[in-house]
Amino acid sequence: MKAILITFDQAYYERIIDALERNNCRGFTAWQEVQGRGSMNGEPHYGSHAWPSLASAIITMVDDAKVDTVLGFLHEMDVATPKLGLRAFVWAIEKTI
Repeated sequence: MKAILITFDQAYYERIIDALERNNCRGFTAWQEVQGRGSMNGEPHYGSHAWPSLASAIITMVDDAKVDTVLGFLHEMDVATPKLGLRAFVWAIEKTI
């Protein structure tokens, strides 16, 4: 099992939820309003007067076989609109209760 942490511009929220559902990734936790700035490109998401947009984040636990499919979809979204900002991080889950 893998965890995928997805950080993204709020405009992507519904599309990401739909993609997770289509790939039978049922469980997730979402944070609707997070602030941040990417380490590569894209605009800051501070919710301030100068930088009014905010980001969101989702963490989902998926079977190993689904990781590449989910990452592929996310990558396509990021390539299509790189200034919005979207990143995904994957790590192994060793145990759950």
